Amino acid sequence: MSTVHVLGTGMIPFGKFPDRTLAEIGWPSLREAILEADIAPASIDAIYCGTALGGMMAGQRVAKALGLSGMPIVNVENACSSSSSAIAQACNAIAAGKFDTIAVVGVEKLTKFGGGTLPLETEDWEVGQGMIMPALYAMRANRYMHEFGLTARQLGEVSVKAHDHGALNPQAQIRKRVTIEEVMAARPVAGPFTLWHCCPTGDGSAALILASDKVARKVKPGAVRITASEVTSGKYTNGYRDMTVAELTVRGSHEAYELAGIGPDDIDVAEIHDAFTIAELMYYEAFGWAKKGEAYALLSSGATSLGGKIPVNPSGGLLSRGHPVGATGAAQAVEIVRQLEGRAGKHQVAGAKVGLTHATGGGIAGFDHGACSIHIFAK
Repeated sequence: MSTVHVLGTGMIPFGKFPDRTLAEIGWPSLREAILEADIAPASIDAIYCGTALGGMMAGQRVAKALGLSGMPIVNVENACSSSSSAIAQACNAIAAGKFDTIAVVGVEKLTKFGGGTLPLETEDWEVGQGMIMPALYAMRANRYMHEFGLTARQLGEVSVKAHDHGALNPQAQIRKRVTIEEVMAARPVAGPFTLWHCCPTGDGSAALILASDKVARKVKPGAVRITASEVTSGKYTNGYRDMTVAELTVRGSHEAYELAGIGPDDIDVAEIHDAFTIAELMYYEAFGWAKKGEAYALLSSGATSLGGKIPVNPSGGLLSRGHPVGATGAAQAVEIVRQLEGRAGKHQVAGAKVGLTHATGGGIAGFDHGACSIHIFAK
């Protein structure tokens, strides 16, 4: 089976673009990825597009703007894991020898909803009763605080770190540092969360050109490799579950580490799904970087900040870079590839050789999360 390589990456600065169509948001990142890969558009065998709320034929709409058509175009919806799941499908197709060169694009336009929380399916009984994502994560935060003595002020330090990183990233939606006092004093959303505990919604796109060994040897020797590509779903339970454990990510991380032949200590840089501050702390533990209940100690030590042992979300993460749902997984991959290539600019992680991306998708009663996609990259 062929190893999968990344030949090129593209991404637009995330933000709010109500006057642009989905295609107008999506095509610039795809064009950048093609130009960076230095390949002929006609050499692209297939396109995989990840979007959660972009509507029918999103990939065809984006590709058409660049004159790309006639090849297989596959649209992937898996909530916040949509474009990372699209990457996984592309990896499978290349590894199996079906295609040699695939473009993957993640794109989303959330401004079309006019603001508010992510729209969920009301046929789900919890959603029908008013469960929205800030409330769900707030429940997790409150339980974690109860179990392990975490304070709201300590939880807010996750946001401070995220915005310290995001302020260095020209493609972040929010490029403003915040103090812990600003976090604590901001508008309440769902206790213990204030506004700065929550990721912003918006619009954005990111893209990658993936290729087989045969193509990479000719076009870009030494390209970043994808050493693990893993997608799994949550396990349904209608009874008690421990809300302080991200079961799906624990299971997925073990599978990804095994595929890559590495362990938690081998990761140099990571982009994880910090849609809310508590998520980042829970995922420290899920990925094996901290023991149960000790995530805050890892954060406060500086280990997950730029310059630390395992910088997490140097881009600013979802909290600062933004979270245009379907584009997030691809954006994480673009960030990690550029980190491993040493061209992340002011938020570069020195000497990074192995990186990890992680995107989850939730919003279904009875599941920790509905989906989770994890990728490991190596230089």
